[in-house]
Amino acid sequence: MTFERITVDPAVMDGMPCIRGLRVPVATVVAMVADGMTVEEILTDLPYLEREDVTEALHYAAEAVRERELPLSRPA
Repeated sequence: MTFERITVDPAVMDGMPCIRGLRVPVATVVAMVADGMTVEEILTDLPYLEREDVTEALHYAAEAVRERELPLSRPA
């Protein structure tokens, strides 16, 4: 999968993946969704983003964790 709206630039946010070169990290958008915000609420808070930015941020986050193991607690 290619990501046309996600950029990584060492001069912007220390190279964190961001939306279209803006100072909006993918992690911020994903956290907003995780906190229960709707796409409309996110676009109201960050009016320079577009609906497709939010969608691509979620796809990017899914790909970023697809092949990694994260430390999770095991059920007792």
